[in-house]
Amino acid sequence: MDIALDKVCELILRARAVDVKEGMTDPASGSNPIDDGSTDVLTDAPDDMTESEIREMIAGLNEDERHDLIALVYIGRGDFEPEEWGGAVRLAREREDSASLSTADWLLGIPNLADLLDEGLAAMGRSCA
Repeated sequence: MDIALDKVCELILRARAVDVKEGMTDPASGSNPIDDGSTDVLTDAPDDMTESEIREMIAGLNEDERHDLIALVYIGRGDFEPEEWGGAVRLAREREDSASLSTADWLLGIPNLADLLDEGLAAMGRSCA
């Protein structure tokens, strides 16, 4: 893999933060966060930086790192076995070259992205733990 483990682990951490977010249900509650059990941290807000931070992280990756990230998703969801890494990277390259969605949009559109990356790493014998 050309992508550093710490980059993948940071992306997993941030993707998990996005996965638990839900839409704004009470935008002007005006209540004390402690009284609410601090549940507002689970609410997606326009000034929440988590998704934009993920986009920045992905934009900061070089081409090979982006392909590895996509290949990890393919392996994590069972499209490829770890010994088929080369094929997964080739398909990732083709996806990126021909896709109408940016890599960040494509990855953020996957609801269980963090789990798939984690499972892809585990299949490759790597772990964030």
